[in-house]
Amino acid sequence: MKARIIVILLLCAQSVFAQKTPSRIKDINPYALVDSKALQLLPSPGITTQSISEYITANFTTDSDKARAIFIWTATNIQYDIDNMYAINFYEKKEDKINKPLKTGKGICENYAAVFNDVCIRSGLKSVMVSGYTKQNGFADYIPHAWCATLINGSWFLFDPTWGSGYVNNGKFIKKIDNSYYKVMPSKFIKAHMPFDPMWEFLNYPVTNQEFYEGNIQENKSKPFFSYTDSIAAYDALSEVDQYAATARRIEGNGVKNAMVFDRLQHLKREIEIYNNNKQVAAGNAKVEQYNSAVAEYNDGINDFNTFIEYRNHQFKPMKPDCEIQAMFDAGYNKIIAAKNKLTQIKEPGASITALMVSLQKSINDALANVEEQKEWLAKYFSKGKFGRSTMFTKFTWMGIPMN
Repeated sequence: MKARIIVILLLCAQSVFAQKTPSRIKDINPYALVDSKALQLLPSPGITTQSISEYITANFTTDSDKARAIFIWTATNIQYDIDNMYAINFYEKKEDKINKPLKTGKGICENYAAVFNDVCIRSGLKSVMVSGYTKQNGFADYIPHAWCATLINGSWFLFDPTWGSGYVNNGKFIKKIDNSYYKVMPSKFIKAHMPFDPMWEFLNYPVTNQEFYEGNIQENKSKPFFSYTDSIAAYDALSEVDQYAATARRIEGNGVKNAMVFDRLQHLKREIEIYNNNKQVAAGNAKVEQYNSAVAEYNDGINDFNTFIEYRNHQFKPMKPDCEIQAMFDAGYNKIIAAKNKLTQIKEPGASITALMVSLQKSINDALANVEEQKEWLAKYFSKGKFGRSTMFTKFTWMGIPMN
């Protein structure tokens, strides 16, 4: 949060009015009851967003009261960390963003926003943490910022618990709750807050980065209509990588105006590239695993068949019922067929796996040729009587050996 110039206007009319109405020395806080109740929960060692949300849900029932209680608690109990005001890391783990301010009582924009957002979600409110940049005193800032958007009674509102907690003056943080950053309409919030992804403007005619710089933020219905509600619903249904891709397209389409926007866009593209690379590696690993599984199935089948051949060479002694002999034969046969099926399921295997597959396929075909001979022999054996069976036994060699 960049230091903001504080201008105090002392209006004579207000002074006279205050003298005539001593009971109204200060404006009435419309949130006084909610604030008082929310702030009864004091920061303590071991406090978590879960324990905060449990207190919130136990003491407040409406979406508006919950959001107010979470906002005032966050803005009051986190001290702005002047020493680290430029150390923004949007890619830090969410848990670390949350735990730091709860443990130390200090944080910067991303910490305020992360705490507010997580407590909202845990309290049953739909909420998102938004990243972007801001404009103060007519100039766009050169460091990014973070805030939140929360759905209350079917409508989206914006919250900036950092700016709402106070301000920086002469290198010092001045704690002062500013309700102008609480539950703000999107059309008003866009005056000073520009999200990287224009979807989070919550406007049907989004403002471009160029327009934000120029201060041209009025609704322009000559633009194509943008249904942000439908876009958010579609976004929520996407996988993480598809969310990255959709976000990158919107950011690029809204104009890469500064280094902050460029950095966010490049980060998304890197994440997509990493995902695709990992997907290729995973696909390759899956094919190797499928091949190895086929080899294992083949090896088990060969071992089972060699057990059958050994039993045949002993003239089926000790004697077993025909059904058990058939089951012994089927065990090896079914496994070799399973190996063949697994091999055919490997698509686009690549040169190295293809060479291995060719070798395995030949072994499977050779094995099945021998199996068919045994199948015919066994069917003939079962068709004969006791004397006829005894004349059928001749020594048979091993049908194969397992592959490495």
